[in-house]
Amino acid sequence: MRIISRKALKTFWMRHADAQQALQAWYADVKRANWRGPADVKRIYKNASILPNNRVVFNIKGNRYRLVVAVNYPARIVYIRFVGTHAEYDKIDATTI
Repeated sequence: MRIISRKALKTFWMRHADAQQALQAWYADVKRANWRGPADVKRIYKNASILPNNRVVFNIKGNRYRLVVAVNYPARIVYIRFVGTHAEYDKIDATTI
């Protein structure tokens, strides 16, 4: 999958250094993935939440952080829409962000 943009992840882990390893591992895994639909995501990430509008929420670092992406399955593109703490996540609408 093509991920847009890694910069959002780097910016986040510069403020939250404990998230760096988990976000880098997620990035490497997803870059190698070939998701054709939500079922492919769930096969690898059992705790991922599939939301409307092709959004997927990943728990990062034991659910301390949340990562929301929008996936264009036919084009094989993952757009990073949000990365933040659990408290920050509670303040957004993940289906529209």
